[in-house]
Amino acid sequence: MSLTFQTLSDFLIHAHDTVIDVRSPAEFAEDHVPGAINLPVLDNDERAEVGTIYVQQSPFLARKLGAAMVFRNAANHIEHHLSHHDGGWKPLVYCWRGGQRSGSFTWMLRQIGWRAEVVDGGYQSYRRLVHDALYVTPVAHRLVLLDGLTGTAKTEILQEVARLGGQVLDLEGLARHRGSLLGERAGGQPSQKRFESDIACALARMDLSRPVLVEAEASKIGARILPPCLWEAMKSAPRIDLDAPFAARCDYLVAAYADILSDQDRLRRQLDPLRVHRSHAVVDDWMALIEAGDKAALTARLMQDHYDPAYRKARGRYRTEVLGRVMLPGLGQADRTAAAGDILARLDALSAAAVTAGRGE
Repeated sequence: MSLTFQTLSDFLIHAHDTVIDVRSPAEFAEDHVPGAINLPVLDNDERAEVGTIYVQQSPFLARKLGAAMVFRNAANHIEHHLSHHDGGWKPLVYCWRGGQRSGSFTWMLRQIGWRAEVVDGGYQSYRRLVHDALYVTPVAHRLVLLDGLTGTAKTEILQEVARLGGQVLDLEGLARHRGSLLGERAGGQPSQKRFESDIACALARMDLSRPVLVEAEASKIGARILPPCLWEAMKSAPRIDLDAPFAARCDYLVAAYADILSDQDRLRRQLDPLRVHRSHAVVDDWMALIEAGDKAALTARLMQDHYDPAYRKARGRYRTEVLGRVMLPGLGQADRTAAAGDILARLDALSAAAVTAGRGE
């Protein structure tokens, strides 16, 4: 049986025990339905071989070879990966477009007695729902941006708000990047499609009656681009500003970026291109501090010469409502937890005000 989903929320509450992506590992790595497991019925090389035969020799020969590979691989999955499931197991299966790969695998599962169903249109139908949510339909959630100069621990405070029960969209976490010039993380970033999938699915699971706290970002986080509907909503969203002393911000950044500040070659490569923006003299001073190994002084100069001016310039482009300012005397754990509690109280007050307005009180 093929299932059709009209909305992304419907897709995410499918009520099946397991979602199985039978596409190749390369296809799965680029993007997949959240929570899906990958049981490829054609691996990367097999898929390429079948595709080449289809184009260069004959569709019939390609289908014949492909069928043999699909059933052989499916049998291996049933014997080794799925043998522990009982007779009531109900999987949901998809491939690229809901065709032969998922259809064949689902047929085999149903012959065993499992209540397998296939996604009509496969991954492509899921991708259309993600695209519509981020490129076509305006974001329905009430976004509130968490803003502040570099080094005000916005990401950690955002995460603390989430731990306290707030509704949060952690874009830097989803992008696997700290959102700054020196923000690369080990392991690299997800694909653009994967990034968009995670954003769309996170929003689809959220309560529309409650505000969503989002860290103020540029239109790109590393190499990942914020989808247009989300970016438009963020540009006009009200803000809560964080403010902390310069010395506290500097100490925080020295600790948070210890890995990068310890890699002098990497620092030189990443900072040298800024000569076109900050002058040779300024960048030469940075290079001297790198050579001297003075992490605190380098951090302070980068804040003064680059990060703070860039932030103020970017902030000046968007005149949006400021809901309040949270002053942090320091940026230790206790300070961050207190700030998160303050922010959550402000978000809860917004929810209460919206409920009251809805009742006409």
